[in-house]
Parts: sequence; structure tokens; C-alpha cells
Amino acid sequence: MHGGDGALTVRAFLPDATKLEVIELGGARTWPAERLTQDGFFEAALTGAAGRFRYALRCTGHDGNVWEQRDPFSFGVLLGDLDLHLFAEGSHWELWKKLGAHVEEHDGVSGTVFRVWAPNAKRVSVVGDWNHWDGRMQPMRKLIPSGVWELFVPGIGEMAHYKFEIYDTQGFLHVKTDPFAFFGQHGTQTAGLVWKLDKFPWNDSAWMEKRAKREWHREAVSIYEVHPGSWRRKDGNAFLTWRELAVQLVDYVVETGYTHIELMGVAEHPFEGSWGYQVVGYFAPTSRYGNPDDFRHFVDTCHQRGIGVILDWVPGHFPKDAHGLAKFDGTALYEHADPRQGEHQDWGTLIFNYGRNEVRNFLIANALFWFAEYHVDGLRVDAVASMLYLDYSRKEGEWVPNAYGGRENLDAIHFIKQCNEVCYQRHPGVITIAEESTAWPGVSRPTFLGGLGYGFKWNMGWMNDTLSYMALDPIYRRFHHGNATFSLVYAFHEHFILVLSHDEVVHGKGSIVNKMPGDDWQKFANTRLLYAWMFAHPGKKLLFMGGEWGQRAEWSHERSLDWHLLEHTPHRGLRELVRHLNYLYKNEPALFDQDDTWESFDWIELHDADNCVLAFMRRARHGTTLVFVINATPVARFGYRIGVPAPGWWQEILNTDSEAYGGGNIGNFGGVHSEPLPWGGRQQSVTLTLPPLAVVGLKVS
Repeated sequence: MHGGDGALTVRAFLPDATKLEVIELGGARTWPAERLTQDGFFEAALTGAAGRFRYALRCTGHDGNVWEQRDPFSFGVLLGDLDLHLFAEGSHWELWKKLGAHVEEHDGVSGTVFRVWAPNAKRVSVVGDWNHWDGRMQPMRKLIPSGVWELFVPGIGEMAHYKFEIYDTQGFLHVKTDPFAFFGQHGTQTAGLVWKLDKFPWNDSAWMEKRAKREWHREAVSIYEVHPGSWRRKDGNAFLTWRELAVQLVDYVVETGYTHIELMGVAEHPFEGSWGYQVVGYFAPTSRYGNPDDFRHFVDTCHQRGIGVILDWVPGHFPKDAHGLAKFDGTALYEHADPRQGEHQDWGTLIFNYGRNEVRNFLIANALFWFAEYHVDGLRVDAVASMLYLDYSRKEGEWVPNAYGGRENLDAIHFIKQCNEVCYQRHPGVITIAEESTAWPGVSRPTFLGGLGYGFKWNMGWMNDTLSYMALDPIYRRFHHGNATFSLVYAFHEHFILVLSHDEVVHGKGSIVNKMPGDDWQKFANTRLLYAWMFAHPGKKLLFMGGEWGQRAEWSHERSLDWHLLEHTPHRGLRELVRHLNYLYKNEPALFDQDDTWESFDWIELHDADNCVLAFMRRARHGTTLVFVINATPVARFGYRIGVPAPGWWQEILNTDSEAYGGGNIGNFGGVHSEPLPWGGRQQSVTLTLPPLAVVGLKVS
């Protein structure tokens, strides 16, 4: 409605109508509209109207049907100045509640309000299945100077499909998926779907209340890394749904003894081969496995069963897909305009502009969104090194130094620190984890101590050194003893997670079992040794799916794991060992309650490279001590003496050569008595039988 008293006009573009009338709501007056163009542009002069009033449009279609609708342009500005101010300064921590599509009621009318940030667009229209995807019908209102566009569309509710049509300053049209869509199509169909977030009946209050008080660096954390599309599939190679995974996967994880599930590829992504690391829908759990509430049901079930949920999160880069964030309003909006700062040449993706308040706000709000709306317990941040360094994977002359001439990305560092601070402040008990492979100091130290503020860091050094050592024929291991011990030089510099992740079983690297030397028996014995060593070593634990029972083939996102292998003794035995390791780990505080300090660890035998034997202690804060001995050769060693910290009966609580795990059953018959014979600087010692390619664990009683 335009104009003043006595000269009011209503105009509308309705291609489906042949006739239009403006009717007064709550009154009896009606005004006919003139159809000015053949494609449906109408104008009504409201003769005799004394002032503005509430109105509706009565339309007659080409088939003679008559309907009434409220005019979207009769509703005023709905987004408040405070919201726009917070967004502009980069501190609107519940931004997803304002931008995107939200089912609301205004002036007694139910509909959906659409909002999108596109400051450099000449026009933005919401297009959808209700308006024939016609950008002429519902152009949006620009809220100057914020660059946010807004329109309330009456009558539009859940499951309506929509996009934004953006007309840029160069005269080109772009049809974009809503960056804040809560539900999205995947693949070649890329629309957002209107979805209400407030209707799921959560039943995890006990978990959430307890989580807020947890200190995860003092607790057992054993993570099962899962790609939900290939963990297990149905007949015909169809995906399991979130609700099916809530039964099958959660049962399996509980039975195997893990504390957490880490999910790859949850946010909506168009390309299966990216494994979920080229995200388009940052606020939408992928519809491959169900709707958003199906995913909530999965998380809710995990919590009720005592399992935490960690998501892989990708704030480092995004793909160039035409419907995504790239050149969103015709300009480099989310990314840097300079390709030396804004593009990963290796990956063919774009880099976020962390120096822009609104972009930083988008990402931090996204992290908070997963914690607040989906109750997830942690975010594993992908490719942190690529954010920290301006010269990451770049040659001389292909990068731009920072203001001080250095290679550190100061804007990204600010973003990382702020994101961690806000996440821990607003959601106590969650964890953020950095996949960071360099020697950057203080990755998992608080920001007030100069760190980046992550809760944990993946220990890539331990993984590389240990796998390279284990891949050697045992006859050569004595020449590489340092690979087996070096991780303890820096083990307590960070809060580490020891990882054997999906990255180690793809791209020709071979599965974990097939990395091991020797015949089949030795391959499995080496794998059992590796896993026991990992669980005895300081640090939290992560194992990729299939590794727990010796998947032989490399992982492929296109097919299920080879579950039939569990019919065979070596595979079944390996899984039984992992179950035992998880049980031992969770029930022995010496293995977790101070594994970020030297107080938890001491070497017993460090230098026996010729025999490839290592022995060490793990201590709890309140006195319990465990001893572990590793024999990394296929030769059984009888009468091997080590010093122990206390007298008594040292029970054999772990022997990876046990027949139950597929081993040869060489061991110490339940345990050994210590003797008052000084050895290795200790007053007590024991004589052990060390099985071949095995780990023995002892506990005094």
C-alpha cells in the first residue's frame, strides 16, 4: 500500500490471476484492480480510503477459482536494529534464529519470514515451489545499511522448498541455496526446505546436566570415528537412516565399549566423494539419512545410552558449487577476493574471509548452533593448519604476508580463539578438537595463556612415527627404536588424542592390518600390539570404523564395511581385544585421569633396542599403578626381568597374545610375584614371559 490519505494504491504481481480485488479486513469495502500487463501486474486505486488499513487480495485464477491471500509486502520490517548491529559487529551468537527461513505468525497470520545477507546485490527474491520459482513475484526488502534482505510470506509453512534469486550489480542472476537452511536437498537438487527447530521432544536432560560439569581431559575418551553412509548399508547398497543408525550403530558402539562417536560428513554436502568436507549447508544435517529431527533422534539416543557425539566441522574452506557460498551476491562475500588468500589450489575450494565480521559471525554461530540445537558434545575442526598459515601448500610468491611480514594468518587466529572462547563459555562441558599437524605451540592451551583454546589436539606425530615403526619388518625395528619412544618427549605439551583415523586407510595407504609386515598371523599380532600400545600410551583414543576388527580393504565411501570378516577367528579376536581395551581403559584411572602430565608416566625399560622391548608405568592421581611391557619382535622372550614400583602379586590384566584374541596363548599364567631384587633402579622386580609381537599389562594387588 502506497501513498497518503485519499490517494492510496496497491500493486501486485500475480501471474496466476486474471482478476484481482483489494478487500478490507474487518470491513466491507472492496476495490477492483486493473490488470496493467498481460503477465499479471495489477494496480488498484483505493478511492475513498481515508487512511491505511489491513487488507487482503482476492484473486481469480485462469480456471475461475477464487482465493484470498495476504500481501507479503503489507508487513513491515520485522528484524530489529539490535540484531542487525550485533551481526555487523560479528557477535550475534544466535544468528541462525534470525537469518534463514522461520515459520512465524505476524498480525494473526502464519507464514515464513525469509532473510539473507547479500549486501552487494541489486535485487534478491525468495523463489520456491509456491511461486513457480519466479523471481519477479516476491522480491525482498533490503534493510540498509546491513545488507540483509527480508520478506514475510504468508501461508508458507514447513517443507516448502525455496532458494534465493540474486540479481548482481553486473546484471547476472544467481540462484542460491540459503546458507542458513535447516534442511536441504543434496545432489543435483539443491533447494532449502523450511523446517521448525523447536518441536523435537528431547529426552537427554540427565546427560546434558552431567555434561555441563565434566572435565574431559580427566576422563576416559575413546572415540569411534564413523562415516555414516558406509559403516553398514542395507540390501541394494542403500544408506541406513539416522533412526536405523540409532539402533544398529549405537548398539554396536555400546557393546564395543567406546565413549564417543565422531561422525564424518554430517553437514549437507553435494559431492559424496568429499566425505562431507566440502560443505554447502552449514546449518543442515544431510538429508541422505533423514530429516533434521531424525538426526536429533540419533543424538538423543546416543545420550540416553551414555555415548557422546562429536561432529567433524569444516570452517577452513568451502566448495565452488554455483548454488553455494561462492560469489554469493556476485562478489567475493564469504571468501577473499584475492586468490592468493581466498583459494586452496590443491583442493579446488575457497577460503573464508576471517577478517570480515559477518563471515566470522556466520562460522561461530554455526559452531554454537550444533551445540544448542542438536546437543552435540564436540566439534573436531578439520584442517586447522590450513587456516593458521598464509603460505599453507603455497610456493614463494603465491601468498600474501601478514601486516608484520609473517606467514601467520592473524585473522584466522583471531577467529579460532574467539570461536573456542564463545563455545566453552556458552556450552560448558563440550569439547573442541583441532586436526593440526604442525608444531604450532599451545593449540590446546587456554587463550588466556596464549593458546588457541582448543580442548584437544590430534597427535599426528605419534600416528606417523608409530605406523612407520610398525610397518617395518621386526628385524629392522631395533634400528628405529626412536620412532617408538619419541612421542613421549612431547606427549604432555598438549591435550592429545591418539588417532588412527580414516586418513590412514585411503588413497593407497592400505588398511591398518595390511600396513603390518609378515604373514597373516604376524599382521594380526602386530595390529593387536599397535592397539594395546595406543591404549596404554598417554592421550585420548580414536579409531576409525572397521579398524577394530581388521578391515582388510581400504575404506571406500561407496560401500559398506566388510562385516562378513567377523565370521573368521583373527577378525573376531581383534574386535574382542578392542572391547577389552575399552573396558580396561574406562575402568583404570591410571590410563586417563592425568594423562596430560608426567606424573602419569614413567619409563621402566627405554633402551633395549636390540630386543625391541619397551616397558613403562601409568599412574593414577590416587595411587593405582599399571605396568606395560611391549615385545615388538616375533620371538618369545622368557625370563625377561624388569623393575616394578611395588612388591606383591602383579596380575596379568592384559595379554594381546591371548587365545581369546586370536593369539598363541603364551603368557604368565595370570600373573607373577615380585622379588626383592633391585633392577633398573627399583627395589622390586619381576621375571616375565613376553609373548611374540605382544603387549603384556600388569597390576599389583
